[in-house]
Amino acid sequence: MRKISTVIASLLVFSLVLSACGGNNKNNASPSASAPAASTPAESSAAPPAESSEAPPVDNTQIKATISIYYPTPDLVEKRALEDDKIKRFNEVYPNVEIVKSDWQYNPNEIGIKMGANEAPTLFNTYATEGKFLAEKGWAADITELFNAYDKKDQLNPILLDQFNIGGKIFGIPQQGYVVGTVINKKMLTDKGATVPPMNWTWDDMLNTAKAVADPGKGISGIAPMGKGNEAGWNWTNFLFEAGGEIQTVADGKVTAAFNSEAGLKALEFYSKLKEASVIPADWALGWGDAVGAFAQGRTAMVIAGPDGPLDQGLNQGGMKPEDLLVYPMPAASAGGKHTGVLGGDFLVINPNATPEEQQMAFQYAVFDYFSDKGLESLEVNIQARKAENKYFVPPVIQYFKQDSEYGVKNKAVYDKYDNVYQYSDELMSLLDGKPEAQFNTQDFYAAMTNVIQEVFSKKGVDLKAQLDAAAKTVQEKFYDQIKVE
Repeated sequence: MRKISTVIASLLVFSLVLSACGGNNKNNASPSASAPAASTPAESSAAPPAESSEAPPVDNTQIKATISIYYPTPDLVEKRALEDDKIKRFNEVYPNVEIVKSDWQYNPNEIGIKMGANEAPTLFNTYATEGKFLAEKGWAADITELFNAYDKKDQLNPILLDQFNIGGKIFGIPQQGYVVGTVINKKMLTDKGATVPPMNWTWDDMLNTAKAVADPGKGISGIAPMGKGNEAGWNWTNFLFEAGGEIQTVADGKVTAAFNSEAGLKALEFYSKLKEASVIPADWALGWGDAVGAFAQGRTAMVIAGPDGPLDQGLNQGGMKPEDLLVYPMPAASAGGKHTGVLGGDFLVINPNATPEEQQMAFQYAVFDYFSDKGLESLEVNIQARKAENKYFVPPVIQYFKQDSEYGVKNKAVYDKYDNVYQYSDELMSLLDGKPEAQFNTQDFYAAMTNVIQEVFSKKGVDLKAQLDAAAKTVQEKFYDQIKVE
């Protein structure tokens, strides 16, 4: 069994204690029925004993509702095919539910407008940083009662679930997660005669590797740290964590910016070294898609991200072979240090403006394939389809379920049957050290640090400490000072 870091392993054994308190949304869903597994609709329609004075359980298969759901973007052809298959199978069990596909992708700058205009989907995607933000804004339904009625809740991965457990209430459903790592094009290194670094590498190893493979004259960079949007701050935060720093501290009811620390300065100095060594792209203003695309096209040897994204693009769009690619943890700041990476993930959130019936069916849709044999069958069909097209299946680093659960064992057995499923190395998994993002206004912090990184990448002689202090002052006064922690 794969071994993951001490931090993650310790989280795996946490018992998730959840409040049974009711929700406070005006349309809070009824705890009506024990959320049935999709394969057992008949159980939910069983009539109660005649002598019972309790209200009969709701037969979810008879609920009439229209729900709009998150639908993958057009470039994700395989995921769209999987979603279409899921919709078809869902409607075979719940024929009275109309599914409307929504192509809106969560954006923190748009969610307020969407909610205000009542245009947000019933079930929409978001990421790990947004749990507290959405809950406090009232833009995520409190689904604690639906969650508590879910018979598979104890098999959900607490590493991910905890990101949307706000004060003992559940506001999101985990899909998959990651610990940020570095994906390396090994072939580019060997073609240049560069030494492949050890898996327990350091910042110096990363810089030296980048220097050895970079060829600015040919438009080849050694590494492509993101520098365009909030992902720039997200990339840099890994180095802040590796240096032992924090984004913020919470004490005595106050949130205080902490990233303008010695650790923050050390992390920013490393970014300055990358720039000075000319190992980053000449056009450094790259978003996630730009950086990962450059990696898949062989225009950069290293990229920092959740590993499954660059692997999928490199293997299935860039025509690379698994032996050409290496997944590393983030480098330690110095030898013997932790390989800490940002712990993030994808989640589904239910619109609090939806009716109780719509929330109920949105929850049913979200978990429809979870822990089911149908879900495994669909997964296997997807793997087989990719194999027929000479493509690879790249699983997420962290699944919605516990790896050591009964379902986790079944899932791994499916992976082990096929040679086109990418397997993460045991050494990688043993070194990954996931650290959750900050609790408050993380995207605002990322945005502030993006401005700093752009200064570092675009100018010479930047006063790094002054830039950090200015960013911390902005974040403190504009966001953190408005927070009263209870």
